[in-house]
Amino acid sequence: MRIGELAKATGATTRALRFYEERGLLSSARAVNGYRMYDERAIRRVANIRYLLDAGLTLEDVEHFRACLDGDLPNNPPSEAGLNVGRRRLSVLDERIATLARVRDELAERLAVASAALPRAGEAAERTAVIPSCG
Repeated sequence: MRIGELAKATGATTRALRFYEERGLLSSARAVNGYRMYDERAIRRVANIRYLLDAGLTLEDVEHFRACLDGDLPNNPPSEAGLNVGRRRLSVLDERIATLARVRDELAERLAVASAALPRAGEAAERTAVIPSCG
């Protein structure tokens, strides 16, 4: 099947399929006219790649699963190596969430201080450097 047919069968874009191929996760043969040609196994392979990406893994993480991308990945028991990849990604996500929560809390605090410093009707404006004025 050609790349457009594989894209339609899997819901992936042709750009994503080319990228998977560049990363060595997908392979194709070339027809005489230069078109990429994929066999039926590519459908499952792309489905497994998307399954792992949808689970929160990165394409770099997916590369660790290269050897089993042709199998029934969602229904097979995980390997210890696969679990470790998932655990490392979860740790990275937890760190990012914690950082974002700290940033959110800091912004909320600054907005609260800035809002409290706004002049009330009939009061003079008090300058504050918490949130700079630009207008």
